Amino acid sequence: MKAVINSQVVLARVPEGPVAPYLGRFAASLDTTGYTVKWIHRQVLLAACFSQWLGRETVALQDITADHLTRYLRYRARRLRPKCGDHGALTHLVDFLRHEGVVPEARLAVPERSSIEHWARAYEVYLREERALAKATIVNYVPFVRDFLKHRFGAGAVELSCLSAADVVHFVRHQAPRLHKKCAKLMTTALRSFLCYARFCGEVDVDLAAAVPVVPNWSMASIPRAIAPDQVRRLLASIDRRTATGRRDYAIVLLLARLGLRSGEVASLQLDDIDWKAGQLTVHGKSGHRNELPLPAEVGRAVAAYLKSGRPPSTSRYVFLRARAPACGFQGASAIGSIVRHRLQRSDVDAPTFGAHQFRHGLATEMLRRGASLGEIGDLLGHRHPQTTMIYTKVDLEALRELALPWPGGEL
Repeated sequence: MKAVINSQVVLARVPEGPVAPYLGRFAASLDTTGYTVKWIHRQVLLAACFSQWLGRETVALQDITADHLTRYLRYRARRLRPKCGDHGALTHLVDFLRHEGVVPEARLAVPERSSIEHWARAYEVYLREERALAKATIVNYVPFVRDFLKHRFGAGAVELSCLSAADVVHFVRHQAPRLHKKCAKLMTTALRSFLCYARFCGEVDVDLAAAVPVVPNWSMASIPRAIAPDQVRRLLASIDRRTATGRRDYAIVLLLARLGLRSGEVASLQLDDIDWKAGQLTVHGKSGHRNELPLPAEVGRAVAAYLKSGRPPSTSRYVFLRARAPACGFQGASAIGSIVRHRLQRSDVDAPTFGAHQFRHGLATEMLRRGASLGEIGDLLGHRHPQTTMIYTKVDLEALRELALPWPGGEL
């Protein structure tokens, strides 16, 4: 006798076992996250077979563990050819049952934290909650702090009150030669930040941050690698906007090129950040900084085209979603970088890099060429300090020519 799970899934027999009452809602959850009918049917059928096995093994829902998934897949492999994605599908089912409250959260043995890990985690919380630093900054700082504490205390207990200026200098001298200059500079910045935190906690009485040696790394030593306007036009023209993915990627590249957004700002953009009536866009930048930007008509049309005829149905509030199920927002800035790299590789554009930041440099360079001031450029790019924008003076060739001295022995 056939069993109708929902309007999309019909099974050849009535499902049995403890999971059977939840198969309808499981199918509906798959549908809302953008899975195709074929994949929904496959996952529901696998869930029904798993449920039947649980019934024969007399395993209750509240007793399901990861070991049961492994045991069932081994049992299934003796009868049917294993398919790629079976374990992931069952994991998805268990996550759904946990969300429904019928399967308890997995209880994992939590290893005892070392003294180094205790201070590293405490410092991480300080950066996130007290300093409101961006996630990327925290990810960069904390490993250097772990290395410093391990270098000084080894496997023993960490006593920050025992730190001295000699410890700080010895660590920097030991590590800096092994690192790239920019990475070494980042290490010293992280170290100063941690030593300020140690003093903030009252563990250190003296200003050890002042003892951190300076790593030579000339400010603004390089010229920004900026993509040219013609290259941007050719890249945009190479994107096929007849597909949903093409409409999404076209809108993403326009946001990078016309507004100079960072990858993370594009990935974190939400539907509520767009004010269609006022023609404005709210950008969430570094350290929680918010910036209101005008939404150019060209960009607005591209985003609207994606929202109307490209964005998969989803309850997510993120503007841009994954092209494949589950339909959810991107994990972070790296996803935007991957999209840019993929589009550049498929085009005939010989761009300076394969990264997304070159669009930001390209916009600033073009604005400067058209007569915009550094203040205007900094406001658009969301720079909090004027010194950050000063690097673009290097690409203002006309102004630099006026400052150039005559060549000795040349014509007067």
